[in-house]
Amino acid sequence: MESQIIEIGVTDWQVTEPNPAWIAGLEGGKVLYFPQLPFELLPEEKTLLKPEIRDPKVRNISLDAAGHLKGAVGDTATQLALALMIGRFREQAQSLVYSLLPKYKGALRLAPTSYRPTQVETRAQSWRADDRRLHVDAFPSRPNYGERILRVFSNINPDGVPRVWRVGEPFETVARKFVPRAKPYVAWQAKALKALHVTKSLRSEYDHLMLQLHDGMKGDMAYQESAGQVTMPFAAGSVWVCFSDQASHAVMSGQYMLEQTLHLPAEKQYDPTASPLAILSKLTGRQLV
Repeated sequence: MESQIIEIGVTDWQVTEPNPAWIAGLEGGKVLYFPQLPFELLPEEKTLLKPEIRDPKVRNISLDAAGHLKGAVGDTATQLALALMIGRFREQAQSLVYSLLPKYKGALRLAPTSYRPTQVETRAQSWRADDRRLHVDAFPSRPNYGERILRVFSNINPDGVPRVWRVGEPFETVARKFVPRAKPYVAWQAKALKALHVTKSLRSEYDHLMLQLHDGMKGDMAYQESAGQVTMPFAAGSVWVCFSDQASHAVMSGQYMLEQTLHLPAEKQYDPTASPLAILSKLTGRQLV
């Protein structure tokens, strides 16, 4: 299997010149890895690296686009320090993305920024929610009609512990395996889910197929073991970027990570034909949104 990791030796969050090979790789579902690009914590922020700072009722601490912090416990000073740390990461992540991908400027929609202090190995989840299984991101309640999910990750572990992923096969390879197994899309069921407020909007056939891929991959343990994949330890002090709706991945271990999500209309890519929407439309021969 061709490598799905592109290692990039830049040391500044502002890339001096866009690289067409990096852009094509990212839009083709590969992971851009920056092993020498640490997010530098301020001395006072090191006290924020403790798992009990997360409210146990939520999965992650997050800072929304309006600057509201959610999911943290602690006094006002602690909450403010968290918001400032996460907000500073947001600024640096956006600087990296816009310098890597200048065509995306004005097209990206900012999603909440998250801080994940919990050790991955200790999370108890259902098989559908278990991100230690290879998958592509798709969300049952939030149809997105082909909008891309671009994520910037930073391992801020203070003890040098890597965040270990498995990175799987290219998206089209995955789709060719699981689309033929997918349950057919039924329009009345999608309308019923919306009427019952199970989904926030009408689930399109694209969203249905993406969920079928997500669940099909996670539910097939033989595939989890036999699929083409590499184990990738993302070092402490490193950054990686991918379209998580396209890059097949599983999160195996690690603790203390910052993550920024940005959404992009598929038609705003450098190459819209590389998007999951275009690939699934080609495989099915239908317009899916």
